[in-house]
Amino acid sequence: MDTFRSLRILAVAGAATALLAGPLPAQQSRSSSIENSEIFTELDLPTPNSYRNGGGTPGEDYWQQEVDYDIDVRLHPDSNVVRGSETVSYTNNSPSELDYLWLQLDQNLFDPSSEGAAIVRPEQRFSGVFPGGGYDISNVRVTVGGQTVEPEFMIDGTVMRVTLPEPLPAGGGQAELSLEFRFEIPSYGADRMGRLEVEQGTVYELAQWYPRMFVYDDVHGWNVMPYLGQGEFYLEYGSFDVEVTAPREFVVVGTGRLQNEEQVLTRTQRQRLERARNSSETVHLIREDEVGQASTRPEGQGPLTWRFRADSVRDFAWAASQAFIWDAASYEDVLLMSVYPQEGLGSQKNPGWERSTRFLRHSVRYYSEQWEPYPYPVAINVAGVVAGMEYPMVLFCDVESRGQGLFGVTDHELAHTYFPMLVGSDERRWFWMDEGLVQFMGMYSTRAFYGASMSLAQGRVMDQVAKAMRQNEPGLPILTYTDRVPSSSFGWLGYAKPGFGLVLLREVVLGPERFDPAFREYIDRWSYHHPKPADFFRTIEDVTGEDLDWFWQGWFDSTASLDQAVTDVSVSGDTTRITLEQEGLVMPARVRFEYGDGSSDTRRIPVEAWHTSDVFTTTVTGREVRAVRVDPDDQLPDVDRSNNSWSASGGGGG
Repeated sequence: MDTFRSLRILAVAGAATALLAGPLPAQQSRSSSIENSEIFTELDLPTPNSYRNGGGTPGEDYWQQEVDYDIDVRLHPDSNVVRGSETVSYTNNSPSELDYLWLQLDQNLFDPSSEGAAIVRPEQRFSGVFPGGGYDISNVRVTVGGQTVEPEFMIDGTVMRVTLPEPLPAGGGQAELSLEFRFEIPSYGADRMGRLEVEQGTVYELAQWYPRMFVYDDVHGWNVMPYLGQGEFYLEYGSFDVEVTAPREFVVVGTGRLQNEEQVLTRTQRQRLERARNSSETVHLIREDEVGQASTRPEGQGPLTWRFRADSVRDFAWAASQAFIWDAASYEDVLLMSVYPQEGLGSQKNPGWERSTRFLRHSVRYYSEQWEPYPYPVAINVAGVVAGMEYPMVLFCDVESRGQGLFGVTDHELAHTYFPMLVGSDERRWFWMDEGLVQFMGMYSTRAFYGASMSLAQGRVMDQVAKAMRQNEPGLPILTYTDRVPSSSFGWLGYAKPGFGLVLLREVVLGPERFDPAFREYIDRWSYHHPKPADFFRTIEDVTGEDLDWFWQGWFDSTASLDQAVTDVSVSGDTTRITLEQEGLVMPARVRFEYGDGSSDTRRIPVEAWHTSDVFTTTVTGREVRAVRVDPDDQLPDVDRSNNSWSASGGGGG
């Protein structure tokens, strides 16, 4: 594997434990801390209103726009060009008139003159600039109030503003925007789309391929933020009717249900597909030995058009190749499919893409049972140049992934079905709201698949988290906007820290019996809606009945680390006084006492013990204390375990 490809795959940060086990930045001095008076202050959140209430639910006046797309697109593999036309039906449900519409032109990132090109180095993950990159936009038309015009429009890098001929009325006003577009497919499109040359053809992965509407919401109005590569996406919900025309020898998969199986699949493939819809075991629609044979394509001449329909989704992605092996299975009513070239196949010792559909089935089943039923009719895994990326019903994963690595990236991207596909968070600002939540979910799914328990002490994983916390001080907090995070901190702030933080919240602070219903409620409340961080924080507190401002303040909005310590043990008569100290973050403390008669017990010191001081004293009466240890099961990311224990025979120690 070449160095460039290795860097891209590492940057995905698909497994937080692997990320933590890897090299970390050189240690910095511990200069960043947070005082108790700060950590227990009220969290500074937006004032609740009729759009978003104080309990974390959409308010009675909550609204969002609806955007429906009708797109015809043609793939020209001889020139690696895509040409298309689209019609956007835009419904303004906001309480304000709109004078213009803003569109995202993500392909312009690959124009050598783009803002992204100026700040992303060629060897970095989110690169892909090449001469001739970017859109050609033409034939722009807009209709408002029955009037169709060629509007004034402005293109500035990855954003486009279309001036409306008259204001679009509030409360349900409708506009129709149509245009044509063309672009050359980058060979490597910021690790989110591109093309891969393989022995039997080319694998095309198409994402961010059509001009998309920016979100207009109740918090920021138009969310016009340029696409720089690192920050992902914030999109409106609607329906998609998409027709993809490709040479006859190509197989095409995409978001939504395929509407014309009879025109694009052979009779044999339709029969196999029907078997797959009723099978938990993998069924091949195109076997390895069938790839490239004329019999895998319907009889006739010329290109074929594949028609897809998807409802209540925020995006559409597709893939095409003449080199695809194609297999499928099902879980309940969900059709699970994988497409991959022969380069994706593994061996008995190191299995590859031939196990992809089995991995999909586990993930769909696990997340459906644990959190929320999978909301779509299909799930498709595509092997190609992209190391790991998610779209509604479509996953792009690295063709070279094998074994547990392939499971990990497949499971991670499938979990993105919930965040941000179902729960439509703003990835351009807060990438932790999808990556961190998905990282949290994936740790449990991975252990379920491989039969391991969720133990925070297992492999001293919290020691690795503590090391990362210490070495990222002073650093930046999780709540930093995505594009403002240095690439060296991307995996830590977006994936690992929020993911492990939620594990601590579930396992140590609240317990699964309180956390799990709250997490499910957050999904239910904000499905097909646009939550902000305050909505997540408030929902968890509302359902658990717990004031967690100290947790959000410390873990998400500071860079402080945690150090719990046993600082003094003294005996007076039959009473032993044990003094505990907590520096930096605060967390509930668990303290184990070992007694002279050989027995032991453990106490839980609630977080409220630290309300007014970072020192707390507890007592034991009528028993001889021989040893004391705070955090006895190593559940917390304590940066200094050498001060966690005391024994009568030897004082302190780790």
